[in-house]
Amino acid sequence: MEETFTLPRLNEPAPDFVAKTTAGELRLSDLKGKWVVLFSHPADFTPVCSTEFLAFARRQKEFEELGVQLVGLSIDSIHAHLAWLKDLEEMSGVSVNFPVIADLDMKVSKLYGMIHPAASETAAVRAVFIIDPNGILRGMLYYPLTTGRNIDEILRFIRALQFTDRTGLNTPADWQPGDPGIVKPPATLEELKADEAKKGEYAEYKRWYLRLKKAE
Repeated sequence: MEETFTLPRLNEPAPDFVAKTTAGELRLSDLKGKWVVLFSHPADFTPVCSTEFLAFARRQKEFEELGVQLVGLSIDSIHAHLAWLKDLEEMSGVSVNFPVIADLDMKVSKLYGMIHPAASETAAVRAVFIIDPNGILRGMLYYPLTTGRNIDEILRFIRALQFTDRTGLNTPADWQPGDPGIVKPPATLEELKADEAKKGEYAEYKRWYLRLKKAE
């Protein structure tokens, strides 16, 4: 019988796991209270992955300032991870200080739907999972094996989620910190009419369903 893989679902608890990492044993639920960026890569000593790991490492302080714990993953052994990370540091002068999961049995990869047979039977695709401090899965990004991730976008994604949690406002396309957010549209005709009288309170009032407001 062919094995099937399921994807975790947004706004539900992120699947918990215990795994060996380059920093020792890690249980995902032990990271509650922090934001977590769990990202997978196909294999150690590969060129696109090398650029990504160095990019994450260079920006680690920015993630930490947002309360984020970075966690990498590959279907390789701890020894392969250690040799690769040491080689990356020797090559670039950049140290990778976040844990990297050794997922030889593909337990975590299967749990998070990282194995896509049409891409590879034995390598995890480039996936990013954003988990909030309550352990809820808030965002997922998937990339093909050929395409490196954009760290700026992952940071923007987290800032947008944190902005929404703090203000109750949604974020429009291309939102950046400091930009106004979108007010949720009225749910009744009475609310709609009452809101039209307050157009001047908004940073932008496009339509009754598209109103932008600066955060308090």
